[in-house]
Order: sequence, then C-alpha cells, then structure tokens
Amino acid sequence: MSLFKARDWWASVLGEGEEFDQGCLCVGDVDNSGSGYDKIVVGSFMGMLRIFSPHPAKPEEQMEADAQLLEVQFPDPIIQVEMGKFVSCSELLHLAVLHPRKLSVYAVSGTAGNVEHGDQYQLRLVYEHNLQRTACNMTYGPFGGVTGHHFVCIQSMDGMLMFFEQETYAFGRFLPGFLLPGPLSYCIRTDSFITVSSTRQVECYRYETLAVATDADTRQDSDQQSKSSGKRLTADWTLVLGEEALDVCVPHTSSAMSSIFVLGERNLFCLKDNGQIRFMKKLEFNPSCFLPYGSVSEGSTNILMCNHNNMLLVYQDVTLKWVAQLSCVPVAVRVANFQELKGLVVTLSSDGHLQCSYMGTDPSFFTAPKVDAREVNYDEVDTEMKMLQKVIRGATKTQGITQRKPVVLFNAEVIQCPECVLYSQVKIKSRSAVQSPKMTVCVQPPLAVTQDQFVLDSMGMAFSVCLSGSCLYLNDLSLCLSGIPRVSQCKFNLPLRLVCYPSSAIKNAKYKITVDTNKPPVNLNEVFPDFSEKSENNESSALGFQLITGSRVIVLASKTSQRYRIQSESFEDIWLVAKELVQRFDQHFASLGVKDFRNSFTGPIPLPEYFETVDHHFESKKALKDICAVSLRLSLSVCLSLYQVIALADAAEDNRERLIQAFTRLQSATHLLILLLSLWQGLGSEQTAILEATLLPLLQDTPQLGWEESVDAAISHLLKTCLSRSPKDQAISLSTGPLTIPKDTSRLKKHITLLCDRLGKGGRLSLTSEANVPTTVMMPGQKYLTLEAFMQRGVI
Repeated sequence: MSLFKARDWWASVLGEGEEFDQGCLCVGDVDNSGSGYDKIVVGSFMGMLRIFSPHPAKPEEQMEADAQLLEVQFPDPIIQVEMGKFVSCSELLHLAVLHPRKLSVYAVSGTAGNVEHGDQYQLRLVYEHNLQRTACNMTYGPFGGVTGHHFVCIQSMDGMLMFFEQETYAFGRFLPGFLLPGPLSYCIRTDSFITVSSTRQVECYRYETLAVATDADTRQDSDQQSKSSGKRLTADWTLVLGEEALDVCVPHTSSAMSSIFVLGERNLFCLKDNGQIRFMKKLEFNPSCFLPYGSVSEGSTNILMCNHNNMLLVYQDVTLKWVAQLSCVPVAVRVANFQELKGLVVTLSSDGHLQCSYMGTDPSFFTAPKVDAREVNYDEVDTEMKMLQKVIRGATKTQGITQRKPVVLFNAEVIQCPECVLYSQVKIKSRSAVQSPKMTVCVQPPLAVTQDQFVLDSMGMAFSVCLSGSCLYLNDLSLCLSGIPRVSQCKFNLPLRLVCYPSSAIKNAKYKITVDTNKPPVNLNEVFPDFSEKSENNESSALGFQLITGSRVIVLASKTSQRYRIQSESFEDIWLVAKELVQRFDQHFASLGVKDFRNSFTGPIPLPEYFETVDHHFESKKALKDICAVSLRLSLSVCLSLYQVIALADAAEDNRERLIQAFTRLQSATHLLILLLSLWQGLGSEQTAILEATLLPLLQDTPQLGWEESVDAAISHLLKTCLSRSPKDQAISLSTGPLTIPKDTSRLKKHITLLCDRLGKGGRLSLTSEANVPTTVMMPGQKYLTLEAFMQRGVI
C-alpha cells in the first residue's frame, strides 16, 4: 500500500447503474475555444454522452454544477469516443462517437450567455456512417501521409478493418487468421496499424499493404481470392507475446523516442517500430489501464499505470518513480491541462467515478491512542485463572461423556411390497434435543436411491432403492448430524430379490465352485424361502436364480455329502449368490443354536477363470487408450468435419461404457476370489479386510490410476513384508516409485498366483512389517515341523 494518496482536484459520479470501458474517455479542446485548456468527454454503454470542463470549487462551496457543459442521451450504446480532424472542409476538432452499428461525427459549439445561467453548448451532427458489421473499437490518424485531416479505421467483431476517409467509405479488409478482436492503434511514423491477435502475438500491417490487398465482402470471399488472384494480405512483422494484451498505445510526443507500448496481463512491452523488443517490465500486479506520455528526460518515456489494487504508478521506462493510492479501480486514464492546473491525471472507473487528481505528499496522520496504564492485581488474576481452568475441566469431562454415549440411535429395516418395490425404513431415537439433523443415504453403484439426503423433521423417514446397473455391491446407510461433527452410522444389506428372481434349475454350466460345510445338508427352500415360493419344482436340492441382467445362477445341494455346488455361465455372477448362501447358512444354523458351524472351500482356486476377466478388462482399457490417441492424432494432423468428430466422440464414449462394464465384472470376480480365499484358509475379518483392500483398492478405474498397477503394487508390498518366505527375504527398504500402466498382465497374474501360493502355505496377512513366520504342525513323537517340510516329504 502506498504512503501517499492521489490528491483530488475535481471528481464526479456519472449516473447510476451505467458501465464504462477504456474507450469511453477522451480529453481535448472539443469546442475549439482556442484557450489551450481541455474538456473531458465521457460516453457510457447506456448511450449517455457527457462533456465536462472541470474547475475546483472554493473551500466553503460545493462542486459547482456548471462543470458539466453538455449531456445527451443516444439510443445506442457508446463504445468509443475520439477527437480529431474528421471533416474534410474544416481543420477544427470534431467528436467521433462509435456505436455498435454506426459511426457519428459531431461538432460541439458553445454560445456565450447573456444572463446568469452561463454559456450554452450544442451538439450538431455533421455526418454518420451506418456499419454493416458490429464494431469493436477504432483508431484514427493521417493514413497514407495526408496532412490536415484524419481518417478513421474501425475493427469489427468478425475481424474486418473498415476505413473511412472522412465522409466517404474507402475500403474494408479482413485480417488473416482472425478469431477474436484485440486492441488497435495507429503508428504515424511507419503509417501502419498495430494490433494483437487471438494467437497472442503483435501484428503490424502497413496502410499501403491494406489498400492494395484483395477486396472482399465476406471472409470466405477473401480466402478464395487470396488463393486465386490478387495480392494476399500479410503482416509486415509479428512478435509473440505469450499472453493476452489489454491495450496498445503509440505515443507521438517525442520524435527521438519511437516506441510501441503493449500492456499485457503480467508484463509491459516496449517495442521498436520494426517489432524488436526495446525493453520488457514484469509486473507484480494485475494492471487495468495505462498511458505513455512525454518525459522531460531525452530518450525516455513516462508511463502512467493503474492496477486492480486502486494504485496509480508512474514509471520512467522500467524504473518506478511514484506510487499513489486512488479511490477506485480505473479502466481509462488520460493527462489533461485545465485552467488552474496543468498535467492533471484524469481517471474513469467502470461504474462511473470520474476523478481529476495530481501527485502530492498527503500522508495519513493517524496515531494509535495511548493505552491506559494501570497496576496489575495479581490476586484477581490468579482467581480468574483458577475459575477458567475449572470451566475448561468441566467442559472436557462433559465432552468425553457425550462422545462415549451417542446422542442419536437408529436402526433400519427393509420392507418388501407386493409390487416388487423395496423400501428401507429408518427409525431414529434421540436422547436429547437435536437441531436440524441430516441423514445421508449411501449406496454403491449400480444401485441408486430416490433421495439421498434428508432433513429429519419427524422421527420416521422412508426411501426406495432402485437398480441402475448390472451388479449389486455392498450397501450402507449413514446418518450425519450437522453442527458439532458427530456421525452415527448404520449399515445393512439389501435383499437379494432386488436384483434377481426365482428360476428353473439347470444341471450343466461352464463355471462351477463347491462350498463345503461341517453339518448335514439342509433344505434349500428353508434357507431361501423368498425364492422357493414361485419355483417350478419343489425339489430341495436345486434352486435357480435369474439375475436381472439375464444370466442364471444355480445352487445344487448334494444328497449324500455336505457340499453345495454353485454354477453359472458367467464366472463373475457367481459371487453374489455364493456370498448370500454363506451368510444365510450362518444365520440358519445360528437360529438353530449351532455354534460350531463352519463354511469351507477345498479348492482349487479358479485362477484361470479369474485371469480371463482380468485380461478382458485390460484389453478394454487398452482399446479406449488407443482410440483416444488416434482421435488426438487425427485432430492435430488433419481438419476433420463435424460428423467425423462426432463419430470419434461416439466411439470413445462406447469404449468408455465397455470399460465401465468390464471393471464392474472385474469387481464381481474379485469379490468371488476374496470369498473363496477366506473360506479356503479360514481367514478372519481382519485378514479378509486386508485382502479386500489389496485386491480392490479403487472404487472406479481412471486413466490416471488403473486397477492393474494399483493391485500389482499392493501385492508386491505384501510379498515383501508379511508374506515373505523368511526374515532374510523381507524387504528392508520398500521403493515407492510412480505407478505406470503395464504393457501386459503377465506380471500381475504372476503376483496373484504367488499371493495364493503363500496363503496356501500358511501365510498370514498383517499390516506390521514383521516377517511372516511359517505355520508349524506337531506330530506325535516328533519335533516341530513346518508346513513346507510336510509338503516336501509328501505328507500333504
């Protein structure tokens, strides 16, 4: 922040709700009074034109109203105002007003008043040009070396430069490679036009080149004629800026210092007339506008620059000379001479704050008030400290009790209606008053809920769950309370009837797994009462499940042994029925009072079938990557039509959908593999959680982080730590390099096979870094032998 403020000499607020830009301000002797003093002309986007002749009021008086000479309302917005010699039969200054579709030139004249009301000013239209294209900005000057007159060049929004030789339209030229209009300025020394294109480069076009180039009414005609006949329009020189330009200014005050100034978003560029960089100043702020003007030092230029921090900075080339604080953010700045003071800085903000100020030392004389010094009573301070400590201890005890005893308790149950619609009803009980509790329902895709967030106005809320995909995953419901971060959570499983219905049983299938139990076989109709009602036969040894996706899963119970076979034509669809079968067996025997019931799987682990799903997912991911690479290469090398671009986008979207489906099938197959491994080795809940976090680390597969490289890294970590063969083989330092997409799945399949082999040999999953100790078995009359020793001797 600057120490000094810009001292106000005159200020005014223009209208209410009006908007202004950098082209809405100009200064000069617009009424040709010959006094040598300037007037301020301001135009707004609301179409209001105002002319001021500022002069300060006396200290005991307010701002005089006669500072405003003229105010005219136009029907069209005013984009830019300029003063120049725009009339052919006169060398007086006239006012050019640019509207979106019109260029008007006016004469401002004043008549001396004979009474106390003062002078009267009038605005008279000299001529106007109706534009065929929407205008963006304009510049003026003695184009082609004319003397005593000024011509006008208007840049349209579609990239056409329209030239007007006073009352006559001369010609129009389209800028090559145009996309968006940029700032435009005229250099009288080289008779050329300076602009900044949308490619972020400065371009210079000579007036002579523009005049002899091919004429065209449309951009297409210009492109065709430049290829066939006529002179093609080319830039005299270009310079890459690398950033957007806010304004371009070519000062004409000093003949010795011929420079072109370009204000960028982060830098100030000073160029020579041939396009070479004279100097560049890196800015540490966001500039809003600037104005180069003459310097008293030979060979240098002063620059006024305003920024969005309400600061006015004065540079001499690249050296900062002065900084002053303004009351607003200017969008336009000019230097003007008035009756009582010369060289005033005129600034205009976007909301209409017009201010005339000058530099000066006007510091702030604020001093901090003195603090009342009083003696400290240490007894009172000690008493207050003890009281505060007592309050803190009481609050800590109360908070601990609140955390141990939840404020809100709730349970959930699933209600099934005859219309096959499943409703989950949640009942909530509160021990104390709770303000605005919020409940959030979370289900994993492809399941969805009709409403996922509730503000509980009553103690009972109901919502329905629907299927939006092809596979059912773990489901959970959580309740979140706002205010103090306290969360109560309740998880429950949705019924199997949500995704499948009863079907007839078939005895032949491609994929089969067998689950063993330690109890006599049971009637499947008793275990699955909701699926036995509508089955075609009442056999208790076979039960069919028809998934909504179309595949069928069959459960067969052995009549002589304690085995149950689950088979299907789709490997990944087995896991949902297998998981439900294991859970219902546990619930069934628990209801009978059996405490030693156990499910098991004797093997072998179906790794070849699982690897087919892994390869299918990897090929889908590779196909999506290839089609994206082809689309990018084609879009960069050739010009594609709209239909070709749409076709490429549709192909990429189709492959993305296939990848999502492949990842869904891979998740289902992985869930089945985890279930079989836990039944095979009797893994506990902690080891099953580690195995699930290893094989299912991602909720979704992304191009930045894929399933293959994540699982490979997780399994490699387990093989080097808890599943290592011996303490000597355990990795001392684990490398954490970046994950890269593998070329194939051979390394991943090798690691998965090795993981199953280590678990089969008695490996124990643990998050600690200790080496895994092989499981030992005690034989009568012998010493302890490891499980590997038994396998080598052929005992197992």
